[in-house]
Amino acid sequence: MNQKKTGLLIIVAALIGSFFIFDLGQYLSLDYFESQRNQILSYTAANPFKAAALYFVIYVLVTGLSLPGAAVMTLIGGAVFGLFEGTILVSFASTLGATTAFVVSRLLLKDWVQGKFGDSLKAINKGVEREGAFYLFGLRLVPLFPFFVINLVMGLTPLKTRTFFWVSQLGMLPGTIVYVNAGTQLGQIESTAGILSPGLIGSFILLGIFPIIAKRIMDFIKLRKAFSRFQRPSSYDRNMVVIGAGSAGLVTSYIAAAVKAKVSLIEKHKMGGDCLNTGCVPSKALLRSAKMAHYMGRANEFGISVGNKEVDFSAVMERVQSVVKQVEPHDSVERYTSLGVDCIEGEATILDPFRVKVGDRILTTRNIVIATGARPFVPPIPGVEKVDYYTSDNIWELREKPENLLILGGGPIGCELTQAFNRLGVKVIQMDMAPRLMPREDEDVSAVIEERFRSEGVEVLVGHSAKAFRKTEDGKDYLVCEHEGQTKEIHFDKVLLAVGRKANTDKLGLENIGLKPNPNGTLPVNEYLQTATPNIYAAGDIAGPYQFTHTAAHQAWYAAVNSLFGSFKKFKADYRVIPWATFTDPEVARVGLSEEEARQQGIEYEVTKFGIDDLDRAIADNEAHGFIKVLTVPGKDKVLGATIVGYHAGELITEYISAMKHGIGLNKILGTIHIYPTLSETNKYAAGEWKRAHAPQNVLEWLAKWHQWRLGKKAGGQETTQSGEALK
Repeated sequence: MNQKKTGLLIIVAALIGSFFIFDLGQYLSLDYFESQRNQILSYTAANPFKAAALYFVIYVLVTGLSLPGAAVMTLIGGAVFGLFEGTILVSFASTLGATTAFVVSRLLLKDWVQGKFGDSLKAINKGVEREGAFYLFGLRLVPLFPFFVINLVMGLTPLKTRTFFWVSQLGMLPGTIVYVNAGTQLGQIESTAGILSPGLIGSFILLGIFPIIAKRIMDFIKLRKAFSRFQRPSSYDRNMVVIGAGSAGLVTSYIAAAVKAKVSLIEKHKMGGDCLNTGCVPSKALLRSAKMAHYMGRANEFGISVGNKEVDFSAVMERVQSVVKQVEPHDSVERYTSLGVDCIEGEATILDPFRVKVGDRILTTRNIVIATGARPFVPPIPGVEKVDYYTSDNIWELREKPENLLILGGGPIGCELTQAFNRLGVKVIQMDMAPRLMPREDEDVSAVIEERFRSEGVEVLVGHSAKAFRKTEDGKDYLVCEHEGQTKEIHFDKVLLAVGRKANTDKLGLENIGLKPNPNGTLPVNEYLQTATPNIYAAGDIAGPYQFTHTAAHQAWYAAVNSLFGSFKKFKADYRVIPWATFTDPEVARVGLSEEEARQQGIEYEVTKFGIDDLDRAIADNEAHGFIKVLTVPGKDKVLGATIVGYHAGELITEYISAMKHGIGLNKILGTIHIYPTLSETNKYAAGEWKRAHAPQNVLEWLAKWHQWRLGKKAGGQETTQSGEALK
């Protein structure tokens, strides 16, 4: 730090220190003003210019040094100088003081902060350079933080000083007028009756509603700013256009139609989206067939002999498509048209916030909801274009059973399809670069799944990194991979890529409205699911943060309601209780925190674990395996998270979803009657384990003594008469 900065620091520290050492804050209180009001008003009347100058200098010092008392001084300014003069004095003094604090913060701290945290602050710096004036105006008009904090923090950013000055002057002016006006009313109180004067009551009401009014003003300014370069139509064809007929799009359009809004649903491919056509429905149909094949192999466990155990692979894949066909009517054009939705087939292009082009048609709309979902991500592995790879989109085209199937990916999709194809007689090699399968779950969960896969004949290769695909001259395919520094080659007949999904943002016309996807491909949205263009919303996989069908439907409610009724009331999307399941055998279901997540977030927790192998119904069904693990607040029965690994875990987890959503603790789960014999008793027994671990041992010891006394026995075991005399 150079001499100038050192000198400035000493001066600032001395002034601030003096304020507190000499208790100067006592003079910046309404009590002090009331006690000296007559003298102050008399002095001001006799020396108006000196009083104004003195007030101005003190106000600048208080705000410039970030001392407490600015709000009181604003009220006093109104009481002493009146609304007009007080507003002028406070407006310029507060802005000059704020700018002084801004400059001092910049001179003393900016270089050090930017030098130490520059990399972390790059995004913030760019945002301030691009729209710093707007951010500052919003903070001044609707203060989320105390003004002195804004002054100091803004000094650490690249915002120009002159910009800070004029934006602060403009942004603080409405609030200044409100506070000065309140001060004028305080100055007129002559007796206790004055406290109930209409003017004072009105001023305090204005103080209370000002933040609401200011927020409305900011919303209006944001709207005007977002739409400034677009021409609004004089009228609209419809209230909403939804792009994409997957889970999010279907639910959004259904809700809009249900509340009698005019809504158009645009789909370029198939109604039902990924879930119906290539995801949830076909995969679960495949898993069911695979489970039946597995049960045939286990028939002798149940005392049954099965003759022909051969799997007709082609017939299985045809059944998958027949299941899709059976579910199709639920998501069909006919059904949604009957519900009042205008269904349009074609590729949608957003021309501006109010116009969507489909083919030769241009639709005008008040709101747009983007629900275009996601597609399988194809990793940029060298040589991938040389192999005839499959993804979860086209694996359903298989009719001939492959001899050797390589599946890349150890997440939910990869694990479900690995077990399904393996049980249908395909030799499966599952590979992932992570150190274990299902890395989003705890290690004990991964261990159960890996052990089951290996026991069923799957070759599990974790910690293997794919380097390149290679095709030999005779047409054989190999994957070159690396494991613990060693290179190896894996031969395969077919390969399935299941390494994640990428949001569908291509050819939507996002560039026309200035929307840029996040680094992970999703669209940036706020807590109301709005994009940067206020009347355009996003829901489902394209919005994130979860890529599940049920969360897409969950988000759809917020997108529909906020877009149609947001001018009256908006709702923040609630992600506090998001469950999911991986439908392997055993199934894995979770809601809330895992142990690993709790540790990473520094959240204290207790673990209660119950082995499902001890459950009567599981034993009767020959499915006595897996466990339930519940995380609770230490010493309390409040559920932080639950993981179930076992038979029908996806259904069993519902009780814990309800518990977390509605604040039900383990004590109430324990006190709820569960039918015997059912798998749901697992939840009750887990709650019982928690209760047993938290039993009051001291009380139990006293109860044991009391029961012993009731039996008429001494501690040593001798029987006694009712009078307490020992029997011989």
